Amino acid sequence: MTTLGAVFRPQLPPERLRSVARAADAAGLEELWLWEDCFLSSGVASTSAALAWTERLRVGAGLLPVPLRNVALTAMEAATLHRMFPGRTMLAVGHGVQSWMGQTGARVESPMTLLREYLHALRALLGGERLTVDGRYVRLDDVALDWPPTVPVPVHAGGLGPRTLRLTGEAADGTVLDASVPADGVRRACALVAEGRAAAGRSGPHPVTVYLHVATGPGARERLRAEKERTGNTAPGLGVTGDARAVADAVVELAEAGATAVILQPTSGEPDPEGFVRFAAERVRPLVP
Repeated sequence: MTTLGAVFRPQLPPERLRSVARAADAAGLEELWLWEDCFLSSGVASTSAALAWTERLRVGAGLLPVPLRNVALTAMEAATLHRMFPGRTMLAVGHGVQSWMGQTGARVESPMTLLREYLHALRALLGGERLTVDGRYVRLDDVALDWPPTVPVPVHAGGLGPRTLRLTGEAADGTVLDASVPADGVRRACALVAEGRAAAGRSGPHPVTVYLHVATGPGARERLRAEKERTGNTAPGLGVTGDARAVADAVVELAEAGATAVILQPTSGEPDPEGFVRFAAERVRPLVP
């Protein structure tokens, strides 16, 4: 069955998260994803609060930009969340927007090298290993978590380019694709992920999470058009407007292309975020196999 979720956009003030998370939980939504976009809201702080305010909702933090975060700190935060809220936390990391990384003084010469080193170290630390690493960017001296997770913790990674997608297959436990990827792009991405997994000799499931631009209700077409123009993602076939049936059909198309989870992404000008998560859970979910 395809997992269905929604995004809490960081363009909303952080204090709005409580009502949206509780609405999602009460409606039975499976997943709520939060972003760590510069310079809006902390992904980890928001995730912790959303988990504390809800009972069953799974909450995803991602993408966390690896240049901003020492890998030991990310491992500590992830392990803490997993121990406090077992089975309800999802973690995804990525390169970060390079212009933002430059603004913070964290931009690196080789984002690919950093992400590869980071994924190997993060998965090892969360697996309870003790590490000494002297990489180009990741350096650890006899580091281990005192409170590692009690169960295996999947580490997801996001990306768009072929090299990054192959790397997510090689070194991550799942792949996240943003809303700029249509169904055909999802198929190509899944093939690249599979290449990376085969080259690394990995087998077993590898979930693929895909964001989907969605606008519904009055003014939906205008809001989605403005959102796509603002982000520069104006290619045909991206996003969907309309009722629950139209949205469900778009979700199914992405699932048939290889997505195991589809996360509905409202526009930054969504007038009713609480209503949006209820719409996803109560009206779209019953229409998605």
